[in-house]
Amino acid sequence: MAEGTKGDSWLLTTPPGTSQYTMYRDEDADPPALICQVGKTQLRYDLRCIDDLHAMLAEHGDWIALGSADEQKPAKEGTVEAWGRSASNPVGGFYGLKKGLRGRLGMYLPPLLEELGLAEVEHNARKNRMRAL
Repeated sequence: MAEGTKGDSWLLTTPPGTSQYTMYRDEDADPPALICQVGKTQLRYDLRCIDDLHAMLAEHGDWIALGSADEQKPAKEGTVEAWGRSASNPVGGFYGLKKGLRGRLGMYLPPLLEELGLAEVEHNARKNRMRAL
Protein backbone atom coordinates (compact mmCIF):
# COMPACT_ATOMS: atom_id res chain seq x y z
CA MET A 1 0.00 0.00 0.00
CA ALA A 2 1.18 3.52 -0.77
CA GLU A 3 2.29 5.81 2.05
CA GLY A 4 -0.08 8.62 1.11
CA THR A 5 2.64 11.20 0.53
CA LYS A 6 3.08 13.40 -2.53
CA GLY A 7 5.85 11.08 -3.77
CA ASP A 8 3.92 7.90 -2.92
CA SER A 9 0.25 8.83 -3.42
CA TRP A 10 -2.66 6.47 -3.08
CA LEU A 11 -3.97 5.43 -6.52
CA LEU A 12 -7.72 5.03 -6.15
CA THR A 13 -10.74 4.31 -8.31
CA THR A 14 -14.17 5.90 -7.91
CA PRO A 15 -16.83 3.58 -6.42
CA PRO A 16 -18.47 2.86 -9.82
CA GLY A 17 -15.01 2.03 -11.20
CA THR A 18 -15.20 4.67 -13.92
CA SER A 19 -12.22 6.92 -13.05
CA GLN A 20 -8.85 6.73 -11.35
CA TYR A 21 -7.38 9.51 -9.22
CA THR A 22 -4.66 10.00 -6.63
CA MET A 23 -4.74 11.27 -3.05
CA TYR A 24 -2.06 12.21 -0.57
CA ARG A 25 -1.68 13.97 2.76
CA ASP A 26 -0.16 17.45 2.99
CA GLU A 27 0.36 17.81 6.72
CA ASP A 28 2.31 21.07 6.30
CA ALA A 29 -0.68 22.88 4.75
CA ASP A 30 -2.77 25.21 6.92
CA PRO A 31 -5.03 23.48 7.77
CA PRO A 32 -3.46 20.07 7.09
CA ALA A 33 -5.00 18.85 3.85
CA LEU A 34 -5.90 15.77 1.88
CA ILE A 35 -5.05 16.47 -1.77
CA CYS A 36 -7.16 14.77 -4.43
CA GLN A 37 -5.83 14.95 -8.00
CA VAL A 38 -8.43 14.08 -10.65
CA GLY A 39 -6.89 14.65 -14.06
CA LYS A 40 -5.84 18.31 -14.08
CA THR A 41 -8.28 19.22 -11.28
CA GLN A 42 -7.02 19.36 -7.72
CA LEU A 43 -9.48 19.17 -4.84
CA ARG A 44 -8.42 19.80 -1.25
CA TYR A 45 -10.16 18.53 1.86
CA ASP A 46 -9.42 19.15 5.52
CA LEU A 47 -7.24 16.18 6.49
CA ARG A 48 -9.34 15.45 9.56
CA CYS A 49 -12.15 14.32 7.22
CA ILE A 50 -10.68 10.80 7.25
CA ASP A 51 -11.02 10.33 11.01
CA ASP A 52 -14.25 12.33 11.23
CA LEU A 53 -15.97 10.32 8.48
CA HIS A 54 -14.86 7.04 10.03
CA ALA A 55 -16.22 8.15 13.42
CA MET A 56 -19.54 9.19 11.85
CA LEU A 57 -19.83 5.85 10.04
CA ALA A 58 -19.07 3.90 13.22
CA GLU A 59 -21.68 5.90 15.14
CA HIS A 60 -24.21 5.47 12.31
CA GLY A 61 -23.65 1.71 12.48
CA ASP A 62 -25.19 0.79 9.12
CA TRP A 63 -24.87 1.43 5.40
CA ILE A 64 -25.12 5.06 4.29
CA ALA A 65 -25.51 6.32 0.72
CA LEU A 66 -22.56 8.23 -0.77
CA GLY A 67 -24.62 10.85 -2.63
CA SER A 68 -21.75 12.59 -4.41
CA ALA A 69 -22.50 16.08 -5.76
CA ASP A 70 -20.60 19.15 -6.93
CA GLU A 71 -20.48 22.07 -4.50
CA GLN A 72 -22.98 24.05 -6.60
CA LYS A 73 -25.60 21.28 -6.40
CA PRO A 74 -27.56 20.34 -3.29
CA ALA A 75 -26.57 17.12 -1.56
CA LYS A 76 -29.24 14.51 -0.92
CA GLU A 77 -30.08 14.40 2.80
CA GLY A 78 -28.79 11.46 4.78
CA THR A 79 -25.74 10.86 2.57
CA VAL A 80 -21.99 11.06 3.10
CA GLU A 81 -21.98 14.11 0.81
CA ALA A 82 -24.62 15.91 2.92
CA TRP A 83 -22.67 15.14 6.09
CA GLY A 84 -19.47 16.47 4.46
CA ARG A 85 -21.01 19.94 4.10
CA SER A 86 -23.39 20.03 7.07
CA ALA A 87 -23.21 22.69 9.76
CA SER A 88 -23.57 19.87 12.29
CA ASN A 89 -20.41 17.97 11.28
CA PRO A 90 -17.23 18.43 13.39
CA VAL A 91 -15.88 21.30 11.23
CA GLY A 92 -19.27 23.03 10.98
CA GLY A 93 -19.57 22.99 7.18
CA PHE A 94 -17.64 21.94 4.09
CA TYR A 95 -14.57 19.74 4.52
CA GLY A 96 -13.57 20.93 1.05
CA LEU A 97 -11.04 23.76 1.22
CA LYS A 98 -11.03 25.12 -2.33
CA LYS A 99 -14.00 27.40 -3.09
CA GLY A 100 -15.93 26.10 -6.08
CA LEU A 101 -14.43 22.61 -5.63
CA ARG A 102 -15.59 21.80 -2.08
CA GLY A 103 -18.03 19.04 -3.04
CA ARG A 104 -17.57 15.45 -4.20
CA LEU A 105 -16.43 14.23 -0.78
CA GLY A 106 -18.96 11.39 -1.24
CA MET A 107 -17.17 10.30 -4.42
CA TYR A 108 -13.50 10.61 -3.56
CA LEU A 109 -13.19 9.91 0.18
CA PRO A 110 -14.95 6.50 0.46
CA PRO A 111 -12.37 4.62 -1.69
CA LEU A 112 -9.60 6.03 0.53
CA LEU A 113 -11.31 4.79 3.70
CA GLU A 114 -11.67 1.42 1.99
CA GLU A 115 -7.96 1.41 1.05
CA LEU A 116 -7.06 2.24 4.67
CA GLY A 117 -9.20 -0.64 5.95
CA LEU A 118 -11.64 1.67 7.73
CA ALA A 119 -14.76 1.10 5.63
CA GLU A 120 -16.53 -1.16 3.19
CA VAL A 121 -17.75 0.50 -0.03
CA GLU A 122 -20.14 -0.83 -2.67
CA HIS A 123 -18.99 -0.69 -6.28
CA ASN A 124 -22.19 -0.59 -8.33
CA ALA A 125 -22.78 1.59 -11.40
CA ARG A 126 -24.95 3.95 -9.28
CA LYS A 127 -26.31 4.51 -5.76
CA ASN A 128 -23.32 3.17 -3.84
CA ARG A 129 -23.16 3.00 -0.07
CA MET A 130 -20.51 2.56 2.60
CA ARG A 131 -20.20 1.46 6.22
CA ALA A 132 -17.49 1.39 8.87
CA LEU A 133 -15.42 -1.71 9.47
